[in-house]
Amino acid sequence: MSADDLETDDDGISELFDELEELATIVDSPEERRQVREAMRAAAEAQDDEPVVFGRIIYGFDRKDLAESVLGSLLFGIPMAVESGTVEAGRHIAQHPLYLLGTLASAVVMVIGILYVADFQDVRVANRILGLVPRRLAGVTLTAFVVAVALLTGWGVVEWSTTDPAVVWASFCVCSVAFVPMAIGAALGDILPGS
Repeated sequence: MSADDLETDDDGISELFDELEELATIVDSPEERRQVREAMRAAAEAQDDEPVVFGRIIYGFDRKDLAESVLGSLLFGIPMAVESGTVEAGRHIAQHPLYLLGTLASAVVMVIGILYVADFQDVRVANRILGLVPRRLAGVTLTAFVVAVALLTGWGVVEWSTTDPAVVWASFCVCSVAFVPMAIGAALGDILPGS
């Protein structure tokens, strides 16, 4: 199969997804919407089995995506766990709450950029949590944060078992610093295999 044939197939699947998404907004009953979602899953699974990294349509968020996110988080996070700069940056933002908000917001914005804007893959939103937040976005960011907390806690970088709120706050801020590259790793780990 030539590169032109692959591009034509990818365009055809992309057009099919566009039409199915439009159909999902038109159908009336929950059963019809379920059937459209099943058709979209089937179309995503029917993509060529050739080892293509880019150009896939990504739909839904399942256990495989979660595992890929965990792996990506760890690949980007292990250096953060052993680097003393993570603790220093965490202590700094602990003293400046607006920097903490900026750090967390920038991580989420970068994940959105990787998943939905940069066009590494054609990422489609399958379901939204409370009708607002895409499951993939929530899954990737929550996975990265949980892995950051678990890794830094397990390796003794942060302390949670104290009653001193300043220590707990500093630990949260250190985890937030580690969360930024881990969220990027989780997003890339999730979409680059093209599942």
